[in-house]
Amino acid sequence: MSLPTFYKKKSVGYLLVLVLVFGSIFLVIISSFVGYIISQSQIINFRHEQQRATEIAEAGLNYYRWYLAHFPDDVTDGTGVPGPYVHVYNDPEGGPIGEFSLDVASSTYCGSVASIEVSSTGFTYDDPRAKSVISARYARPTVAEYSFITNGGVWYGDDRIITGPVHSNQGIRMDGSHNSFVGSGQTDWTCTSSYGCSPNSVVDGVYTTSGNATPGLFSFPVSPVDFAGLTIDLSEMKTRAQDPTYGGIYYGPSGASGYRVIFNGDGTVTVLRVNSTTSYWAYSSEEDWHNTERNVINSTSFLANETINSDCPLLYFEDKVWLEGEVSQKVTLAAANLSSGSQTNIVINDDITYASGVDAGLLAIAEDDVDVGLVVPNNMTANGIFVAQNGRFGRNHYCTSCTSGGWWGTNYGLPGSLDPYVLRGTLTRYGSVISNGRVGTQWTSSGVTVSGFQNRVTSFDSNQVDSPPPMTPETSDVYIFDSWQQEG
Repeated sequence: MSLPTFYKKKSVGYLLVLVLVFGSIFLVIISSFVGYIISQSQIINFRHEQQRATEIAEAGLNYYRWYLAHFPDDVTDGTGVPGPYVHVYNDPEGGPIGEFSLDVASSTYCGSVASIEVSSTGFTYDDPRAKSVISARYARPTVAEYSFITNGGVWYGDDRIITGPVHSNQGIRMDGSHNSFVGSGQTDWTCTSSYGCSPNSVVDGVYTTSGNATPGLFSFPVSPVDFAGLTIDLSEMKTRAQDPTYGGIYYGPSGASGYRVIFNGDGTVTVLRVNSTTSYWAYSSEEDWHNTERNVINSTSFLANETINSDCPLLYFEDKVWLEGEVSQKVTLAAANLSSGSQTNIVINDDITYASGVDAGLLAIAEDDVDVGLVVPNNMTANGIFVAQNGRFGRNHYCTSCTSGGWWGTNYGLPGSLDPYVLRGTLTRYGSVISNGRVGTQWTSSGVTVSGFQNRVTSFDSNQVDSPPPMTPETSDVYIFDSWQQEG
């Protein structure tokens, strides 16, 4: 029995509907799949072009580093006008493939470039939308990266705790605890009694007899630090401090003993004239016993409260300076009399600390010595980068009752009122010492501390490494990256 004709037509209609429905679904799936493939291909191509754009942007940073090596402190790419500065990037095989655009700025103090910030935007011609932006900060490495740099030999006793690199152009006896490399410019040297060796003996460039030291961190010989290259152009600092364009602080010869300078922790500094001082006996390796040290102040007179200019935080004194107080910003102080023929000193007269919660740092440069004073706290803090340009950083040896040649010899003792200050407790330093001569703040006899500080704790200041005070001495003329950030 056969179905009626209308039933046959109805069945065919149903099949046609099913074919259309499933065909549409299949078409949607295929279209979506093809769209996904195309979309993924576009994303991959975009990311590929963006990666090439990143490489072009990096090439822009490297170009400007090269440019600064040839034209230091030029922030205009040789044009003399503000940027951005656009350069075509050429592939060695494919020719021009894109461009990088440079925005260059600088951080300056007193008209002197401290660091240069470069932002490089790169893109390819194949897809200019795929941009990449990389920013970097260029700066020259400075002495702030070290705990100590000395031009003379040095002995770090077994009571020392040192954080940060140590360098000497001469021999080093390292008996203290340290956590970074210790480098000497010598292959070997003669260790004498003044370095605790008896009899004299030829030893390695860095030598120790202590279990506190870590010989694995010793390195010798290393390239010497060029102290002539480290020499600060004090005449330039004087010129900038005197120039009203910059707004630094300048004081000429005091007409008396020098100046007492007190940082007040609020962006100001108090300046007093030192009218009179006490003379007493002291001993140093360079001068032997001498009764000409006058680091104890008797009387002062007020001169001014000065506000330190944040755009040029530079203080220049053409005389001896007694220094103390709380520093609340990046600031540089120099003591030098370039016209007198007699070099000037800085005396650390009391604690020097940094105010909390602020980006503070001190660079103190003396034409000759940086002395730790006689009348100072028992437990003393001296934060800062201290540079003894032609002299040394240290504290002389003092006695309560020392004689030479028996009881009839010269009495090298201090005035009785100063006897309690011969021996001090702990000296804590946070920063760097750069000393042309031998460093020393402790004097011993038969292994016993008889003068100076019984304990010394020293750490370099990482905050000054990335952002040192104005005109901090540089250890290289070559700009390096000290920060890097990709923005897109």
